[in-house]
Amino acid sequence: MAFGIDERTNPWWNPAAPEFVAAANAVSLIMPFAEPFVARTARLASKSLGGPLGDTAEAFAAQELAHQHEHRRFNAAVRAVSPGVRHVERALRWVFARLGRRSLASNLALTAALECIAYSLARWTSAHLPLFQGGADPVVSRMYVWHLAEEVEHKSVGFDLWWALDGRPSRYARNAVLALCLFVAAVVAGTFAQLWSARRLWNPLAWARLVMWSLSAGMEILPTLAVSCFTSHHPTKLVDPSWYALWLRDFDTSSATATATSVPRST
Repeated sequence: MAFGIDERTNPWWNPAAPEFVAAANAVSLIMPFAEPFVARTARLASKSLGGPLGDTAEAFAAQELAHQHEHRRFNAAVRAVSPGVRHVERALRWVFARLGRRSLASNLALTAALECIAYSLARWTSAHLPLFQGGADPVVSRMYVWHLAEEVEHKSVGFDLWWALDGRPSRYARNAVLALCLFVAAVVAGTFAQLWSARRLWNPLAWARLVMWSLSAGMEILPTLAVSCFTSHHPTKLVDPSWYALWLRDFDTSSATATATSVPRST
């Protein structure tokens, strides 16, 4: 996919909600490091599994790599106006490089937990769509919604891979805590770095909004992550926001049409 994002894209893509933009951009900063990690883990699992689940793991890995490719483009624009995020990116690179050295079982558990958090964010976003609409840049909003819609689409894959090759609840619970700590630390650091550059870090309204959205997101992420630690859990038991599937169907159709019409005709 290509959304037309480059270094000229305005990283403050919704001027009505700069604090939310900073938090969303902080999540974007994680993607070029977390998603290659997830893709590598899925591909290693596919070699051990084969069959339909192995094929699904390969498709899942391809989706994850497509996501991080677009986020890399966008993160370059964020970095241009908020140089402090380089420190966050450096730390994320170090962390995920070391996580990659762990056992496949541990990394599958971490992958499943990270996907659970991503799915929770998609559910939270569904209830806060105005933040991606109105005066927001439609190109950047479309990238975020596309990514979240695909997180809903493949919500079960990471869990199924972990269950097929390990399935130990205690290992998953430990990695769920690790995933949550990594996510919170990266988002807080990335958000603060951007607000510092924008001179909004000490703005009382910024803090009020951040606290409100953090509590709201936490009420979505924490229960979902806790439920995922039970042996009776499977992601298919969670109710998806139905519009994501419809949006993806329309998105795929419009993308295919755009591609077809952009191909030069022979003369």
